[in-house]
Amino acid sequence: MDHAVALVEAYLQINGYFTVAEYPVIESYGKQRYRVETDLDILAFRFPGAGRLITGRDGTSLFAPDPALGIDGNTADMLIGEVKEGRAKLNRNARNPDVLRTVLARFGCCSLHEVGDTVQQLLNTGEAVAHTGHRVRLMAFGSSGGASPQSGYTTLTLGHIADFIAEYLDLHWEVLRHAQFKHPVLGLFMILEKARRDAIKRRPS
Repeated sequence: MDHAVALVEAYLQINGYFTVAEYPVIESYGKQRYRVETDLDILAFRFPGAGRLITGRDGTSLFAPDPALGIDGNTADMLIGEVKEGRAKLNRNARNPDVLRTVLARFGCCSLHEVGDTVQQLLNTGEAVAHTGHRVRLMAFGSSGGASPQSGYTTLTLGHIADFIAEYLDLHWEVLRHAQFKHPVLGLFMILEKARRDAIKRRPS
């Protein structure tokens, strides 16, 4: 997996999303002939009210999502994302109506006879409400922002994402230090946080 995609995936998982990375969209162009039209860097879905509850003698705590994601906690949220190491922007395939129709129908968020309206709304404004009631959004991630309000999609920088993960681990360290993370990005951030804390302890007073 691309390193930048892995970083975004880890960030979205922390914020309560189920994710699929580098999802291939396959096109038929003749009898038993197929080709990969494109792959979408990140698809993510978050159920309404998603959160991580930790219960114990000290009560129950809930990890709130990053406000930068603009999550409405009462509505299911699906993201179709493009990840760049440079400027955050959607490429042409990520805004291809056929690609979007295929993805939305494949994931069951829209029926085939309703998906066209959802795709058109998504292309016009970067956000749509499917007939099932959940929200679908286009989002771009990159080292720098740059999308204008007229671009029709939301952007987040990789720097913000890295800062959020580091702050998240620091804030919830007493809980998270007991876990073993198999995701390579989260595993690396855990090692860095452990090293940082150990270095602080060893500093002469």
